[in-house]
Amino acid sequence: MLRRARRPRSHAAPLALAAVLLVPVGLLAGCSDEGASSDAGDEPTPEEVLALAKTTLDETAGVQLSLTTDDLPDGTTGITSATGVATAAPAFEGEIAVSLAGNSVEVPVVAVGGEVYAELPLVPGFQSIDPAEYGAPDPSRLIDPDEGVSTLLTATEAPTEGETVRGGADNTEVLTEYAGTVTDEVMTNIIPSATGDFDVTYTITEEGELRSAELTGVFYPDSAEMTYTVDLTDYGTEREIAAP
Repeated sequence: MLRRARRPRSHAAPLALAAVLLVPVGLLAGCSDEGASSDAGDEPTPEEVLALAKTTLDETAGVQLSLTTDDLPDGTTGITSATGVATAAPAFEGEIAVSLAGNSVEVPVVAVGGEVYAELPLVPGFQSIDPAEYGAPDPSRLIDPDEGVSTLLTATEAPTEGETVRGGADNTEVLTEYAGTVTDEVMTNIIPSATGDFDVTYTITEEGELRSAELTGVFYPDSAEMTYTVDLTDYGTEREIAAP
């Protein structure tokens, strides 16, 4: 059996203990508090995290993006989903679904060069449209630094940090939730007819990528509150998008 070698008895330990006992209690407490405040100071504030998430989204070449809702009020003309690739060109290619007179219509959409083109039912080929007529934004602007989703982040009032959760592919990402409020002055960048104040909840990765945003409030005239969810994945996506 292995035995630990016995160390020679030393008088250093009792002397060190005596020295500690002679240090004033207040001084020890002060050192402890100083260390705690220093550690706390290393943690970014919610405002700093949201600012980083804006910069990260503003600087990406493109993302896979979806804007969806399950609770568009009955009889309201508005967008129920937009899914596709949004690039920094700015440009968008994907599909948009809108509710018209109680009917949902999903159409292919290309937005580039300040124009939005949709392949409308019963009309051959792509046609230039004004998305505001359908209660929708120009989808190419959804990741624009001055007019897109990222503008919500730094305009969020009184942001607070929430829970840390798992998400992403195979739940491999660590996401932290942040919540606050946004005024309609900025929310109209997402839905042009938005009015009033909106509750917002974001999930942001450790790398500073905005992964999702839940936006709740009144988006359409004379309608009840509803929630849109924006999901963003595959940062750095590159695609050449041209007018049809």
